[in-house]
Amino acid sequence: MRDVVVVGGGIVGLATAYEVLRRRPGADVLVVEKESEVARHQTGHNSGVIHAGVYYAPGSLKARFCTEGAAATREFCTEHGIPFVDTGKLVVATTPVEVARLADLTERARANGLALTSLSGAELREREPHVAGLAALHVHATGITDYAAVCRALASEVVAAGGEVRTSTAVTSIDEDTDGVRVTLEPGNGAGGSGPDSETARRVVVCAGLQADRLAAMSGVNDGPGAFRIVPFRGEYFRLPASRGGIVSTLIYPVPDPELPFLGVHLTRTIDGGVTVGPNAVLGLSREGYRKGSVDLRDLADLARFPGTWQVARTHWRTGLAEQRDSWSRRGYLRLVQRYCPELTLEDLLPEPAGIRAQAVLRDGTLLHDFLVRRTARTVHVCNAPSPAATSAFPIARHIVDVATAAA
Repeated sequence: MRDVVVVGGGIVGLATAYEVLRRRPGADVLVVEKESEVARHQTGHNSGVIHAGVYYAPGSLKARFCTEGAAATREFCTEHGIPFVDTGKLVVATTPVEVARLADLTERARANGLALTSLSGAELREREPHVAGLAALHVHATGITDYAAVCRALASEVVAAGGEVRTSTAVTSIDEDTDGVRVTLEPGNGAGGSGPDSETARRVVVCAGLQADRLAAMSGVNDGPGAFRIVPFRGEYFRLPASRGGIVSTLIYPVPDPELPFLGVHLTRTIDGGVTVGPNAVLGLSREGYRKGSVDLRDLADLARFPGTWQVARTHWRTGLAEQRDSWSRRGYLRLVQRYCPELTLEDLLPEPAGIRAQAVLRDGTLLHDFLVRRTARTVHVCNAPSPAATSAFPIARHIVDVATAAA
C-alpha cells in the first residue's frame, strides 16, 4: 500500500506530491497523469504570468495563496534555474465606467498589501507610449515565467525524493474503504503507461483540472445540492510579430468585469521574448479540444444535461454572444485590443495555441470564483482551481496536505 497517490500531473498535483515528500521524506508517493507528459492542459496553456493578487477579495483563499505563491514561485525558479522576469503590470481604464471600477480595484489591491502606483492618462502614455487610456494602475509585483518548466522541475524533484511520476495512465475508478483507497488505472499507449492496473493508498489527492467533476463523482463528493460541473471556456490567443516585440515594456490588462471570473484580453510579454494577445473566454464544446470548433459528444451532453449551464446562459447571454462573435471575427477580437493599444492591426494577430479554463459551475448557475476543495475520509479533491492557480500552486499544495492530514 502506497502512502499517497496524486491524480493529475499539472502544477497543483505535482506541487502537492512535492509538498508531501518535503514533509515526509521517504514517503511512498505516486503521481499518475493520463497524458504522455506533465503540464499538458491548463498549466501548459496559460499566459505564464506570476500574478500579484490584485483582483481577489481580501481574506479569500485566492488573495492569500496568490501573495504567498508568487514569492514561492520566484524562490523555486531561482533554485532551479528557471527564467522569470518581474515585468510589472498596468491595468488600463478606457471608459468612465472602467475608471470607477479601477478605483474599486485599487482599494481591493491595497487591502491585499500590494505596492501600487495610480497613473493619469498622460502618465500612462509617458510610461507606455503605445498604450492609450483615461487612467491606469501600475502593479509592481507581477512577473512572467514558464510554468511547464516549473512542472518538469517539480516532477524531477518528486522522482529524486523517491516518488514516482507515471504518465499515460488514466484513472477509471476510485473505491474507498476503512483501510485505504483503491485507484483503478488504465495505461495508455504512450511512454510511461506501463504498470499495475490498480494502486492502493492510504490517501488519494485528486487534482484533475478539466476532469475534476468526474473524478469527484467517483468518490461521491459531487452530488446533491452542491453538485458542480466543469464548464470549459476556451481562451484564444494571438501572438504579435517579432517586429512588435517592443510595443510594451509591462503587461497590459483591461479593467475586468467584476461579475465574471475572467480578466479580459491582455498583452503579455512572454519569457521567450514575444508578446501574446489574449485570452478571450468562449464556451467550449470539448474539454480538451484545443482546435477551434472542437466538439466532444460526452462533454456536450454533460453541458446540455446540467441545469447550471442553462442558468449561466440566461444570465450572461449578451457577454457570451459577444465573445463568440469576436472569436470568429479577428476584426472583432482586434477591437478589444485597440481600445488600449490602437495602433495594432489585423496583420499583427498571428496564430497562437489556445488554452481551456476549467470553470466550476454550481447547479444554480453560480460561477465559482474561489478555490473549492472537497474530501472524504481518505481522499481530497481539488474541484476548482482557477487562475491564479499556477502562481498559487505551492500554498495550494500546503493547504491540500493540511486538509489530507486533518482527514486522517
